[in-house]
Amino acid sequence: MTNKHFVAKIVPLNEAKIGTAAHGNASFDIEGDQLKISIEMWDTPAGIQHWEHFHGFPDGQDAAIATMTQDVNGDGFVDLPETEPVSGTTMVPFNDAPADMNIPNDEYPVADDQGHFAYTKLVPLSKLSANFKAAFNDTALALDKRVIYIHGVPSGLNLPASVAGEVGHYDAHVTLPIAVGKIEVK
Repeated sequence: MTNKHFVAKIVPLNEAKIGTAAHGNASFDIEGDQLKISIEMWDTPAGIQHWEHFHGFPDGQDAAIATMTQDVNGDGFVDLPETEPVSGTTMVPFNDAPADMNIPNDEYPVADDQGHFAYTKLVPLSKLSANFKAAFNDTALALDKRVIYIHGVPSGLNLPASVAGEVGHYDAHVTLPIAVGKIEVK
């Protein structure tokens, strides 16, 4: 997988309930043993940390973005578990150390007062592939079969008890998807 370029247009999810339409762009550039990840977001909930990951299916099935049709319990929110049938599981985090694949932590971007953040990271593919294989029994990142999610709403936002998504000691405020994009070969 040398010298490949992937992009994703990131569109809002749950915007009617969270009061902002988070949107942005992502690019993934593979050159030799380096993966350069660049993500820029606007109109995210301001002043808070936003988890961001690519999701997919370990069996190589093509992932699709979740829409409000995935709100199977009818509470008006598409929560993390409701994304799984179309998007698969959380795979690689876009935090301070993506190759470590340590998903629940506090090392993700924080939006400024206007809800903007930009994230860029160079990742050694050999390390990422080794950890990906250990987690999913596959070394193929298959970016064109993945989707990117941006998560996170303020802890003061009133979420109904039906909104699920606890990961470790992090509650649904941290994991609620606010934007999603399909990763495509460019």
